[in-house]
Amino acid sequence: MTSDDHATNLGRTVSASTVVAAPPDEVFALLANPHRHHEFDGSGTVRGALSGPERLALGDRFGMSMKIKLPYRITNRVVEFEPDRRIGWCHAARAIWRYELEPVAGGTRVTETFDYGGSPLAKGMELVGFPKGNAKSIRDTLRRLREIFGAADG
Repeated sequence: MTSDDHATNLGRTVSASTVVAAPPDEVFALLANPHRHHEFDGSGTVRGALSGPERLALGDRFGMSMKIKLPYRITNRVVEFEPDRRIGWCHAARAIWRYELEPVAGGTRVTETFDYGGSPLAKGMELVGFPKGNAKSIRDTLRRLREIFGAADG
């Protein structure tokens, strides 16, 4: 199976996985370059990077041009970082977008998680349906990563 058919909700996290036909370092190189986030974003909200390095590291900040009905800008900070294994960032709302990479036969298992448990806005996010919307966005992001890298057999 190349992907999970659904995102799972556990506590205040939403998560799903897929397997792509590329090694972890190639997948990580894409995820760690904020200037390429629009290429794999499944939410349709990321327009492009406004600032940030070509390769992120722990503590780095990067600005993004976004649009949900109206355009806006957001600054993210890398809060989790293990090269070729895990990267996560958050903005002022303190929800974390995390990508975990695991080498598997034929490629890399990519798990994307939206973790809003540490956000002071968690209850509000639930009231406006963010977990459900993020579940769809995660599935669409993982689909885009399979299109970019190819789906692994197995």
